[in-house]
Amino acid sequence: MTLLTGMTAAITGAGQGIGRTIALRLAAQGANVVVSDIDAPRAEAVAGEVRALGVRSASVRADVTSAADNALIVDAAADEFGRLDLMVCNAGVIQVKPFLDVTPDDWDATFAVNVKGTMLSIQAAARQMLSQGPMGEGRPNGKIVNMASIAGRYAAGPMAPIIPHYRASKAAVISLTHSASATFAPHITVNAICPGLVDTDMWKRIDAEWSAVAGWETGTAWKTRTAAVPLGRPQRSDDVAGVAEFLASPAADYMTGQSINIDGGLTMG
Repeated sequence: MTLLTGMTAAITGAGQGIGRTIALRLAAQGANVVVSDIDAPRAEAVAGEVRALGVRSASVRADVTSAADNALIVDAAADEFGRLDLMVCNAGVIQVKPFLDVTPDDWDATFAVNVKGTMLSIQAAARQMLSQGPMGEGRPNGKIVNMASIAGRYAAGPMAPIIPHYRASKAAVISLTHSASATFAPHITVNAICPGLVDTDMWKRIDAEWSAVAGWETGTAWKTRTAAVPLGRPQRSDDVAGVAEFLASPAADYMTGQSINIDGGLTMG
């Protein structure tokens, strides 16, 4: 028996990066995992990695901006495993662009995935969780974990002028977390994770776009930003996955409505 044996988790945007790492971390602790991503081959590849760890997995091609696709994710969990214990609303996008250059289309595209997508994923998961029994005696029916960001919590910072639409979207995710936690208590817990500077393909893109805007050599933005982390190293996806594992576990059953910073001390308080 491992920490999450018998649990069923679904993760959006799990074909790469943080989502993939969370899928593998939960699987290593015994959870069966529904891997969803807008890229079907990537989703199935990660599902294969999950199965190699000795647990069951299903993959779903899903666009989180579609209510029907979110329902497919939840249906896959219910049909394959009988229930859904954990939904990780991880799918997200980012764009580096100065405030005055952000277009209405830029704004809409960012909010469609980061906010609308999270809202629809929460709704689909909550409907299933409210229809099923508790995860165990004295436990909630299910848990929802939203992927926010420290960018959604603080007004200052060197990136504030170049990702205003992303920052606003992640602030909205934190607000959705509060609303959902109040709505679904005591049957469902809803919390958010706020990562910092995670060494993923997304940050490689941020570095390239930021460096281009600032007129720096590629790599300068990443090196400059991570040099400020008190713990002395860039963040790894597994640092974030560890928090997701904790929130999935019985140890976090009494937590709801929280937005947890995991950023190496980049922000404090």
